[in-house]
Amino acid sequence: MKKPSLWMTAFVAAGLLVAVNTASAQNQPSAAHQVGLIDMAHIFKNYEKFKAETQGLQAAAEQAEQKAQDMVAQMKSVQGQMQGLTANSPDYNAKEAQLIELQTKLQAFQQVERRDIVRKQAEVYKKIYVEVQDAVSMYAKHYEYTLIMRFNREDVAAAGDPQKIIQGMNRQVVWHRPQDDLTDPILQYLNDQYNKTASAR
Repeated sequence: MKKPSLWMTAFVAAGLLVAVNTASAQNQPSAAHQVGLIDMAHIFKNYEKFKAETQGLQAAAEQAEQKAQDMVAQMKSVQGQMQGLTANSPDYNAKEAQLIELQTKLQAFQQVERRDIVRKQAEVYKKIYVEVQDAVSMYAKHYEYTLIMRFNREDVAAAGDPQKIIQGMNRQVVWHRPQDDLTDPILQYLNDQYNKTASAR
């Protein structure tokens, strides 16, 4: 009878070791899940940094709107000047060309401004979301949460709008313990960090 080779003996031993470790791991009690909840809409609405940056975007949008209104006023002025001129005369044709040029500039300006504002809004939302995500990650690791879910903390019983009532009834989280709502501590941390940075400027 042949004796098992050294590599075969080592292979069998390794297999037994894996089997023992697997069985041992299966017999170990799994860590209890700890689920937290966060109202992202409430965070965005009350985060001072988000409000400051969106106010800056609103101011830029208002300035762009004012510039567009100035261009519209200039177009109306040219139209008024055309009324006293003979159609197809050199002066009329010159004013007509000026009006077309102003219309083209206005359309291009509005398209560029809209695209720029939308892009800046997306950047702000992305930046704030990442900051909230980082804060939630630190909080969850520190307090050993295994899962953080988004939810809406508004009370359905207090809602009067039928649409809001229907939306509330379709929420994934039907009931939760008050201590599972991490919205307030996360919001306080974010505002504290932002206020420290803002005061240091």
